[in-house]
Amino acid sequence: MMKTVIPKRIAGKCAAALQRVITGLKPFKPYVRWVILGGVLFFLAQALKDNWCEVMAIHVNRAGFACLMISLGVTLLAHIWSGWVWSWIVEEFNQSSDGVWGVQVYLKTNIAKYLPGNVWHFYGRVRAVQELGVSSGNAILSVLMEPMLMAAAAILIALLSSQQRWGVQVIPLAAVLICIHPRILNPVLLRISQTKAKMQGLGEPDTSPKVKRYPLRPLLGEIGFVFLRGLGFVLAVLALKTISPLQILPLISAFSLAWVFGLVVPGAPGGVGVFEATAIALLNNQLSTGVILGSVAFYRLISTLAEAGGAGLVWLDERWSQRLVS
Repeated sequence: MMKTVIPKRIAGKCAAALQRVITGLKPFKPYVRWVILGGVLFFLAQALKDNWCEVMAIHVNRAGFACLMISLGVTLLAHIWSGWVWSWIVEEFNQSSDGVWGVQVYLKTNIAKYLPGNVWHFYGRVRAVQELGVSSGNAILSVLMEPMLMAAAAILIALLSSQQRWGVQVIPLAAVLICIHPRILNPVLLRISQTKAKMQGLGEPDTSPKVKRYPLRPLLGEIGFVFLRGLGFVLAVLALKTISPLQILPLISAFSLAWVFGLVVPGAPGGVGVFEATAIALLNNQLSTGVILGSVAFYRLISTLAEAGGAGLVWLDERWSQRLVS
């Protein structure tokens, strides 16, 4: 495992600063959510209105349909892989877990993020980890750690895939890697978990440090997840327009940033709207607006179908297992 030494004074200041930001924004969260959602919907409606003719002219041929089907398969594979990586995260809290179990729980609960409140997938996973005999504190932390590592992985991929000079990328890359060091990650996880536990009635996490080592393996796993999601998006673009190999990495970079905005910005459930608006803004100089609108619309459909399909596969597997037992 990767070992990174960070002075306690620097780690404490970084963690305290992040906690102050989270605490300071808490009273404004309900209002920020509606302001962001309204702004995003207005932006999308305006873009669709201005490019309606171009969007209506989009035609998907057989090759494009094949690209969309491959995109669906790649996106489903990404979710399966993410469930396996989540079982690694559970292991970081000194709890042995099985990869198949992680995939089943992850896929079964993933579709619940589209329900109002955007917390029910979190609730289901916490309960599943508690059933393994894990304390409520560790269960909450293991679930909260996943989106943080996803966000870090998406930012790393966006920076590494961008066309900027390497010297410009070193500082933000180092900042992301430092922010997931246990000395900084533990206080932030604890603060957020206390808030979530209070809201959901899941018990009070204890205050002892939880993450004992740098989460290198889960981070690499989440990088694989985000990259597969980005590849699925590239295939959705390819279904509408021929692209050159040189465009693939910039498209993945833009997708990663748009996806992480949809993950962390308080808006509609599942990042609906936030991802689309960010993708349009980032890709406007690479693709026509009509192609971008068509691509993000197709990919949103593909992503939802992949999540629903994953949950359906788990349900069928459970029913089949019950029949074999009976």
